[in-house]
Amino acid sequence: MKTVDTLPGTEFKLPGLESLYKGKVRDVYFFRDKIALVATDRISAFDHILPKPIPLKGLILNQLAAYFLKACSEIAPNWLESVPDPNVSVGKKCEPIKIEMVIRGYLVGHAWRVYKAGGRQLCGVQLPEGMKEAEPFPQPIITPATKADEGHDEDISREEILSKGIVSAEVYEKMEDYTHKLFKMGTEMAAERGLILVDTKYEFGFSPDGELTLIDEIHTPDSSRYFYADSYEKNLKAGKPQNHLSKEFVREWLMENGFQGLEGQQIPEMKDDILESISQRYLDLYQQLTGESPIIPDGTIPSLERVEKNLLNWCAEQNP
Repeated sequence: MKTVDTLPGTEFKLPGLESLYKGKVRDVYFFRDKIALVATDRISAFDHILPKPIPLKGLILNQLAAYFLKACSEIAPNWLESVPDPNVSVGKKCEPIKIEMVIRGYLVGHAWRVYKAGGRQLCGVQLPEGMKEAEPFPQPIITPATKADEGHDEDISREEILSKGIVSAEVYEKMEDYTHKLFKMGTEMAAERGLILVDTKYEFGFSPDGELTLIDEIHTPDSSRYFYADSYEKNLKAGKPQNHLSKEFVREWLMENGFQGLEGQQIPEMKDDILESISQRYLDLYQQLTGESPIIPDGTIPSLERVEKNLLNWCAEQNP
């Protein structure tokens, strides 16, 4: 596997920069009407940033997000404008709408927990009787959630969104329309790769010129759940758990080694062979979802230097 040095983090002084936000895994640079997202190789699990970065992780996830945004750009306008570096995506700075448009094609996860406990309504949507875990809904359902600044997101209904004036009825209907169309395309793209898109979420905001715009990432394993199609029916009939494509392998390795983020627990040492195996899993994930390979630089320029150079070039293009 071709590899380059890791990118644990950045703190560039860029022309026109207004602020820098360092998230768990991304460094976000804000300009007047633009935004630059740097996908680092930091990795987070159980609300802890792990001590060692994962080789290639940032550039793989950045290119995966860009792949899906570009593929769906004719359905809904989105924030992404270009990818000036394998680790960087840049585009429109949007004012976020604090609602996640969660869409579910199958009864799993949070929806299944509500259903199993006897609930037959979720976010104002009536759920059919007599369903089993992982069964498909007659039609995909939208179950929105509030986008919390702190703490957990909470379920909210269409009626509550409108009565609280979070968005107008016209804007919400457009968000619903985009959500159904994006999910349909995501489902078709997944089927071509032998996968089932189970559920996902979309986030929207307003661009600098006021247009309703898709923000953040879509259809990545961070924001979506996938089943493998070839074993789905067999497992459903047998009542067995579905085989899923996800990034849970990192959390699983940590749990196997006695760490779940609880007080007093030590993060296990991640030796080079573990880091390489996780890196390979991310590469496999990219290839499974896209049928392609990501762009991996040849490593002649250190990652930090390369990213800074490409961001400075992008800044120069904004203000020639």
